[in-house]
Amino acid sequence: MNGAEKLLETLINNGVEICFANPGTSEMQLVSAIGDSDGMRPVLCLFEGVVSGAADGYARMKDKPAATLLHVGSGFSNSMANQHNAKRAHVPLVNIVGDHATYHLQYDSPLTADVPAHAAICSDWVKVSASADDLGDAGAEAIQAAMTGAGKIATLIAPANHAWEETTEAAISLPLPTAEIVSSDTITEVSKALSNGKASALFLGSRALREDSLNSAGRIAEKTGVRIICETFPTRLQRGAGRVAVERLPYFAEQAEEFLKGFEQLIFVGAKPPVAFFAYPGKKSWLIDESCKLITLATVDQDQKSALEAVADQLSTTAIPTTTPPLPEEVRVAATQGPVATGDLTPLAMSQSISTLMPANAIISDEAATCGMTLFPATMNAPAHDWLTLTGGAIGQGLPLSLGASLACPDRKVIALQADGSAMYTVQALWSMARENVDVTVVILNNRSYAILNIELARVGAGKPTAKTLSMLDLSRPDMNWVEISTGMGVPASRATSAEEFHQQFAQAMATKGPHLIEAMVVQQMP
Repeated sequence: MNGAEKLLETLINNGVEICFANPGTSEMQLVSAIGDSDGMRPVLCLFEGVVSGAADGYARMKDKPAATLLHVGSGFSNSMANQHNAKRAHVPLVNIVGDHATYHLQYDSPLTADVPAHAAICSDWVKVSASADDLGDAGAEAIQAAMTGAGKIATLIAPANHAWEETTEAAISLPLPTAEIVSSDTITEVSKALSNGKASALFLGSRALREDSLNSAGRIAEKTGVRIICETFPTRLQRGAGRVAVERLPYFAEQAEEFLKGFEQLIFVGAKPPVAFFAYPGKKSWLIDESCKLITLATVDQDQKSALEAVADQLSTTAIPTTTPPLPEEVRVAATQGPVATGDLTPLAMSQSISTLMPANAIISDEAATCGMTLFPATMNAPAHDWLTLTGGAIGQGLPLSLGASLACPDRKVIALQADGSAMYTVQALWSMARENVDVTVVILNNRSYAILNIELARVGAGKPTAKTLSMLDLSRPDMNWVEISTGMGVPASRATSAEEFHQQFAQAMATKGPHLIEAMVVQQMP
């Protein structure tokens, strides 16, 4: 047995079942070991950002890590944007990064880099194996580190000679850590705070947004009148018909600040106090009133589910509310006008078809950008589903995230609501979708613009835009043809130019298993 074979056996023995890979020469021993194994599913991705984004989507749905296989420092660097998103999402992820043989590093060949330094930027745990004997053990340590708390990014660097050298050591398994339980004193403190009559909200993130935790939050809200709020970009929100509804903090800072006004106390569960995404001239970065008391029930790495249950039990609550927060008027009116919209293909018209046609237990990957501001609230009462968002804010996540989520849950329909500009960052994910025959329906929201940046250009007060300025935010000249791009990658595609066409095409996609792409020519309604 060589070091690579021992590492692979260790990964499998510790519950890792899938490897998203973009390997190079330094990883050939690991490629060979995977090829000879029945216990590891390899998924080839044509860009490292797809590798890391897919591993993120898999981890969000399975609550355990996938492995990634990346090539030296440059390969890891190519994965960094979605490594960042995964870290912000607090998911478990194990990176295996091949490097030059230890004795070769001294020659400074062209691909030589400080791989530990690259990895440290996005990783919570980094280790370079010390030998072939150590390589497998280090793999078990990486899994243990990745499963700490809600989840961590663990990166193991495997010098090529450690992979090919022989070892007689057996693969090991290590116990997985359990989440810290919140103290009884904290439970009592929060229960008393929720009973004091002050205007309060539960501010939820991470695993507090799963259905069982939301049921406890709903019990608390029914008893105390507290509102239930979630982060702007939650990792995984379980929502839809029959589930406890959550109000989502608005994205724009001034809207979020207004939303949070009047609260006398905020109780955080799996989330930190929100701040503005960016600084703006003359606007606040801190969004909460200074007079508001901030209380933490459970951090992201503590057991949020048991903490919410304990508070609900201490308050002696029983009922779970089924009411939803008030919707914007235009959304409420549209929702009563029937399931099939007609005329222009607006985000609101699309949401009516999506809500009507999507199956129960679907998974939605939301990188819809400006269109998502309408799509999210308008699908609140759709069949029960999971909503995954761009948690770290680094665009180019949506397509690979949906790939990984589908591989984690092959029996569930995945819907990727995808802005056209950010889709180009990781367009290679379409090829992997076709190759793996995943059940993903991609909806490209094509407005031929970085629409969110047009909004931000005005918000930052950068002056009156010129034609040259606007050209840097425009996605025409030439227009991208997503039907041709998709079919060229092996994913069947169609184009919808009206609400009726979208409804028909989406219905067909929902009734058909396998990958499909709909290019939705959106008539944008700016917020």
